[in-house]
Amino acid sequence: MSKALDGALRFSKMHGAGNDFVMIDLRDGTPPPTPALASRLADRHTGVGCDQIITIEAPRSQEAVASYRIWNADGSASQQCGNGARCVAAWLVRAGEVQGTAFRIDSPLATHAVQDLGNGQFAVEMGVPGFEPQRIPLIGFAHPRGEYQLPLQGETVRFGAVSMGNPHAVIEVGLVDAAPVERLGPLLQQHASFPESVNVGFAQVLEPDHVRLRVYERGVGETLACGSGACAAAVSLMQRGRLASEARVSLRGGELRIQWKGEGHPVVMSGPTAFVFEGEWSA
Repeated sequence: MSKALDGALRFSKMHGAGNDFVMIDLRDGTPPPTPALASRLADRHTGVGCDQIITIEAPRSQEAVASYRIWNADGSASQQCGNGARCVAAWLVRAGEVQGTAFRIDSPLATHAVQDLGNGQFAVEMGVPGFEPQRIPLIGFAHPRGEYQLPLQGETVRFGAVSMGNPHAVIEVGLVDAAPVERLGPLLQQHASFPESVNVGFAQVLEPDHVRLRVYERGVGETLACGSGACAAAVSLMQRGRLASEARVSLRGGELRIQWKGEGHPVVMSGPTAFVFEGEWSA
């Protein structure tokens, strides 16, 4: 397991649908990584390489097995990560910390119900999505809309917006492979309407129960998969009648399944996890 040992920081490298993580066990009192250390760990040339660092810590609620925190590749903290939540669940199961197939874990925002589906697959209850602009947060709009519009460098960008504990903008496109991810992603993240920046999803609806998605994440850039982004894209499209209440979300790194019964109900995300290797960081 991941602990400080003779000056070395032990870790597990994991991924969920290609969204990869360095997992560090802090339950022995090891201090959390500084932003500088998180950035060094995440570097794919001189570090371990990952989209995010996840620290596993003592539970914050009585019903949870453990809690976790998330650090982006640039060293900034994140509030939520769906693929990371599944990896935390798999890590705890492998560590023998879980009894049975149903348990709970504490994210930085809430307590989440988890179901072990077997074969490295986990379902996580991701919370109730928020569509109110002030909750996202999205400035300049008083009431929720199915689709928002913003002028951006001479063009009008149309998008859905939702909070999954972190802010998301969802742009529906005709062909996701040709979507202007590297151009529009950073522009929306830097727009004054998103004071806390935003994760930007580009979604192509293939069938009523199937969508393809690319996500440009805060503090990371485009990733192979984004669990909270898959939830956000699915519920945004479901809310507008573009997608059924149960849908597959195909990302570049794999496939996730999203279920949402509608307003006031939590989103349930299911998908794979994988252990890649164990290591020690001594730099």
